[in-house]
Amino acid sequence: MTNMQNEMTQPITHEQDDEIDLLELFKTLRQGKWLIIASTLVSTAISVMVALNMPNIYQSRVLLAPAESESGGGLAALAGQMGGLASLAGVSLGEGKAGKSDIAVEIGKSRQFVTHFIRSHQLEVPLMAATKWDQQSGQLVINSELYDAQQKKWVREVKEGTSLEPTDWELYKAFSELMALEKDKKSGLATLSIDFYSPLLTKQWADWFVHDLNQAVRERDQVEARKNIDYLHKQQAQTALASMQTVFSQLIEQQTKTLMLAEVQQEYAFKTIDPAVVPEEKLKPKRALIVALGTLTGGSIGILLVLVRSLLRSRKASETKASDHEYVLSKVG
Repeated sequence: MTNMQNEMTQPITHEQDDEIDLLELFKTLRQGKWLIIASTLVSTAISVMVALNMPNIYQSRVLLAPAESESGGGLAALAGQMGGLASLAGVSLGEGKAGKSDIAVEIGKSRQFVTHFIRSHQLEVPLMAATKWDQQSGQLVINSELYDAQQKKWVREVKEGTSLEPTDWELYKAFSELMALEKDKKSGLATLSIDFYSPLLTKQWADWFVHDLNQAVRERDQVEARKNIDYLHKQQAQTALASMQTVFSQLIEQQTKTLMLAEVQQEYAFKTIDPAVVPEEKLKPKRALIVALGTLTGGSIGILLVLVRSLLRSRKASETKASDHEYVLSKVG
């Protein structure tokens, strides 16, 4: 009977302990409310200053579609009919799984193309030395500690033996952080996005990038087609078989069509479905979110400080009580 009574009273004791703990916790937080408030206010003020000093970032997006179908027709059809003979002739007709747009995407993300794009349009200074965009003047604000705009030379601090002017690798890394070029495997559509301080430049850079990418793929195919035509003419002149003469003629005809198409078609690799526009709204920073997170962080830090302080005080009081108890015992002894 006694055991049963003890078991019945145990849950009540636990509930009472929990209530006491919650009351003690609430009391502790109430005693340290000014520390919590101060921590919250300081953190909020810091987050507001950080949010206001962060420059606006704008984004321009371009939706692209492959310029021509990549599943049959043209070179793909010819490759299916005479791929074996073309291989024997030493000519590649593009039988691989990667289509022209796939290759174009990889070219657009390559270091060689990106650095050439930056150098050709002289984007080194805005890319590496700009800190924000002045909306009133419509101009970028250049960090004078990195680039002297009057003398038009780089003055940044670099390690000994390193060039003052940004290297190709630095430019590639900086631009890769601003640019994203991805192709949707299901729809086949590609999306180009560029983020930067200036809404005008994001649109301009996106237009330039699409144009230069089409031009790069066009020039690549032109060079390859001319090499193939020269090689096929030489092989055709060396063979006496009528069947091979026909094969070489058809291959030369197809390569000539490719060359003509590259010279005529402006949107060679990609056609623009949704062109870039000057963005009217910033992409980031989310200043309200930054301030809210800063406020929550400050409050959490304040609560943590109050609890730690209370714990240290309790531990110190326990140690003092224990030492007093030992002192009394020693006197009694």
